[in-house]
Amino acid sequence: MNNEPGKGIQRTMRLLATSTPAKRNHVRILFYGQSITEQSWSKQVADNIRKRFPNADLEIENRAIGGFASQLLRRTAEYDLYPFNPDLMIFHVYGSHIDYETIIRNTRERTTAEILMQTDHVTAWPPANPSEKDDEGLWWTELMNNTYLPDIAKRYGCALVDVRTGWLRHLRENKLEPKALLKDGVHLNDAGCDVMAKLVSDYLIYRPDLNEQNKRVFDVSLKNLKWVKNEAKVAFTGTGVDLLPDAKGFSGSLNFLIDGKPVSAFPEAYAFTRPDPAPWSPLFIRRIDHASPLLAEDWTLTVNEVSNEGKSFRYAVKGSVTGPDGEGSSEEPFRSTSGRLVIDPADFFRNGELKAGYTVRWRAYMMGTDRLNSIAPFDPSLENPIRIVHGLKAGPHTLTIHRFGPISLSRLRIFSPQN
Repeated sequence: MNNEPGKGIQRTMRLLATSTPAKRNHVRILFYGQSITEQSWSKQVADNIRKRFPNADLEIENRAIGGFASQLLRRTAEYDLYPFNPDLMIFHVYGSHIDYETIIRNTRERTTAEILMQTDHVTAWPPANPSEKDDEGLWWTELMNNTYLPDIAKRYGCALVDVRTGWLRHLRENKLEPKALLKDGVHLNDAGCDVMAKLVSDYLIYRPDLNEQNKRVFDVSLKNLKWVKNEAKVAFTGTGVDLLPDAKGFSGSLNFLIDGKPVSAFPEAYAFTRPDPAPWSPLFIRRIDHASPLLAEDWTLTVNEVSNEGKSFRYAVKGSVTGPDGEGSSEEPFRSTSGRLVIDPADFFRNGELKAGYTVRWRAYMMGTDRLNSIAPFDPSLENPIRIVHGLKAGPHTLTIHRFGPISLSRLRIFSPQN
């Protein structure tokens, strides 16, 4: 297994390492997975990054969901992962290798993230000759870590931290049993979190000698942009565009079109936030789809009736702009009257007693903007990226900019997963 530190993540590491007080690169990092990733080692890694790269403008989030194996996390990634479009995703999850691969494939196709996968830590000594008949699941663990994960990492160009080998080395060198780093059969105690944090942090190094050429994200200068009657066009190939404005700001306004249409006209340029209450509440919705173009608005699902045995329920949905939008049953597929909500009953995730009047809330938002009204001057060391559009179908597009006022622009950042 190739576990060469730094390999596969050099765009992110370069942004971190080359940040200076005068030029603070904006870097987005996402921890994603389940309960192991929720543990304190991930905060230790984040704190280590902040300490080592104090000049970077960091945006670090942990959106892991305890108990959500790959089969479930594949659904919630629609809220948590793809719209966030991190520079680096640090990823660990148990479950089906098929759904694991689906998450990685979608991340590659829909984002420009570098992906740092982790193999599993050790909960029991590996068997000398693992067998499918092994009742403890050790055969599957060995197969997942030694075959499936390395294969997925290789095929999708992901970095891979071989946590398992490092964990075994630590146990043997310190004459420890696996349980010494665990607080139960799986989760890490404080000592285990320290080991995990070190193994992951040790991979996060800047290696210019690797000469990695990541072309999925690149900047386009607008200094020589040609304006014709206050209109300019920029052709690009990709799924999204950020504006990196001049630090002096401007007092006018800008309008944006993609392929001749407002950003708001593209259904794929919208996303839903993760519903609240959170997972493991009496009712959580793992994924919400839509069949009609969305509007930026708040949504509420209200439980109106729960069956006597508590297994099924009826509900109504309402949008802050759309208004009342239909009623459904937990037993049947639901499409709202407007088509702005589509819910598979399999995505209702129950935990605890559900009562009439229970509400679930979420928001539909546009991953971009049609119009930008003035920008106040800001710290010139910051990039201050502003989303124009994200989530487009991969391919060639044309951005049209209309300016109202004497506005000069600096750069665009293009996101092109297919490169």
